[in-house]
Amino acid sequence: MKFIIKTTVVVLWHLGFCASASAQCPLLLNAPPVSLQEALQTARENSPVLKTEQYNTTIAETDIITSKLHYNPTFEFNFMNIAHKKHAEPQSALYSAVNNQYALQFGKPFQTAGQRKNRIDIAYKNVVFIENSYAEAERTLLLEVATKWLETWMAQKQLDILTSAKTNMDSLVLANKNRYDNQVITQTDLYRTESLAKQLEIQYKTASQEVANNQRELRLLLGIDEAICVDTTDYFLWDISDDTAYLIEQSLQSRSDVLMAHSFVEVSNSNIRLQKSLANPQPELGVFWNPQNNVPYWGFYASFDLPFFNRNQGEIKKSHLLKQQAEQHLSALQNRLQSEIETAYARYQLEHRNMHSLQAILQQSQTILNNVKYAYLRGGTTIIDFFEAQRSWLETQQLYYETLQNYRLSYIQLLYATGLINQLAV
Repeated sequence: MKFIIKTTVVVLWHLGFCASASAQCPLLLNAPPVSLQEALQTARENSPVLKTEQYNTTIAETDIITSKLHYNPTFEFNFMNIAHKKHAEPQSALYSAVNNQYALQFGKPFQTAGQRKNRIDIAYKNVVFIENSYAEAERTLLLEVATKWLETWMAQKQLDILTSAKTNMDSLVLANKNRYDNQVITQTDLYRTESLAKQLEIQYKTASQEVANNQRELRLLLGIDEAICVDTTDYFLWDISDDTAYLIEQSLQSRSDVLMAHSFVEVSNSNIRLQKSLANPQPELGVFWNPQNNVPYWGFYASFDLPFFNRNQGEIKKSHLLKQQAEQHLSALQNRLQSEIETAYARYQLEHRNMHSLQAILQQSQTILNNVKYAYLRGGTTIIDFFEAQRSWLETQQLYYETLQNYRLSYIQLLYATGLINQLAV
């Protein structure tokens, strides 16, 4: 009879342990699993942040249209009439042609010293700057999406671990109730088992809520309303060069914030040329028709500022200071980039070693739990030993996946530092 009871307990617990295989989407079983690449592609297409940034490029392109426009011609009409009849020509009406004069004037302002050319040039350079600014906003968003995707992945993995532990403990509670009824174990052992099962239930509910929160935040970043979950089987790590000098050189040529800084220097150079050209007068030339007291006159006119006081000195000086500021920012950014890549790569290597070190410990903890479980069910050890093995297994599982999360996060941050993260969304 005791052999039958023990066999039944072993089978029940083994079935519970086998049933603990984790699902892709533990909370949203009907939701499609989304890989990291799919998440980044979705964010690139639907993110409200990027959709807002896209307007900046279109707005900047309108400045090109404006810069190409010529100044409108001007039209002026003047009319003068004798104020009192006593000054009028004899035997004439007060408002007759012999008592008044008027002028029709038609002219056009002109841009000199390459002012129009410089305006067009700075408008085009500004569009390039805005495009690089958009690429930088995209790079930053993709890092945020990748980080949130990884946090959701970790939350689901934590839930999987707790699901496995909870399923095993629930099956043990049922088994120990049967064993207690048959006076195989004491009431204390049963209460201890039930207490641990309740603790795991609380942790399971907390982890479930954490998964739901992360999924909601991920959907917000992606700009979608549909329910999703991350693909926990996605292995998104690709080979990356171990030559930091090469990574730094590549980043200096392709990273969006560096390109943005370069383009701002170009904008500053164009602005200097524009401000210098604006120091020159902008003349207005035209013709006029001017009948005076019934005698017609016509002629030409020209008007322009005399640059005695205002020669645009303030804007010219400001443009030079803006260029110096842009060059200083570019230099500081280039120096910081090297430090960022070296730091990110060192962390990536460290987390890679940590992950491989824990793989052996992970297998050992599973073996220990299986052996202690087998011995406990056959009366070869106490429930305290089993609880300790269960606790050690749970902590090792959580530590391993936390280390794996740190390893993947270090990989994502290395891609961000090198400017290669955009390639994940292709």
